[in-house]
Amino acid sequence: MAEPRPAALPPAERTIGQLVAESIQYYGAHFWSCLAFGVPAATIAAVFKNVSRHVQLLLAPTLSAALISATFVWACAVVLEASPSRRRLLAAWLIGWLVFAPVPFLVIAFVVPGLLWLAALGLVVPVLVVEDVPLGAALARAWRLGRTDFTHAIGSLFTLAVVVLLSQSVLVFILRGVGDAEETSALFLASVVLSPLLFVGAALLYVDQSARVEVE
Repeated sequence: MAEPRPAALPPAERTIGQLVAESIQYYGAHFWSCLAFGVPAATIAAVFKNVSRHVQLLLAPTLSAALISATFVWACAVVLEASPSRRRLLAAWLIGWLVFAPVPFLVIAFVVPGLLWLAALGLVVPVLVVEDVPLGAALARAWRLGRTDFTHAIGSLFTLAVVVLLSQSVLVFILRGVGDAEETSALFLASVVLSPLLFVGAALLYVDQSARVEVE
């Protein structure tokens, strides 16, 4: 007889593994509404696959960062069940764009600096989507959320990225081998299906970090 599953911990005590599991569970339960989150990321992946390194470096802080920020704003509004004003949505997108713009260059240098940057400031997007805080205080609030349990924040982002990238690689291999799909098409389809998990998980990370701040 199978042992009963342990009770889920509250957000203030949620582990990295549980956050990833909750993200997968949420995505599975809202698959069709979350699937669209993957289209911008998949488009970026497909474009980057077919352009030169110089074009990638041009697009990364501009079009790529803008699309990723817009997708994260959208995901936060859906996952966190928020209804911010258009002004706050625009502010979240613009500031998110600024935060995401340097990430590709930090990742090129080494993956860890990019994750550190996102763990420290990336939660500014859900802050602006959910909380009624002045625009000038949003980054300070995001910084506080990030550092309240920095290990949980960076560990969660790292684990989500590893899960998505490894799963995406496997799916691309399957689509090319079994489905006989062209490489760019396989990458696009795999990214559409799997990249939403990153946005869902990052939105739920905001819940965890907010709960941890409240119990400090």
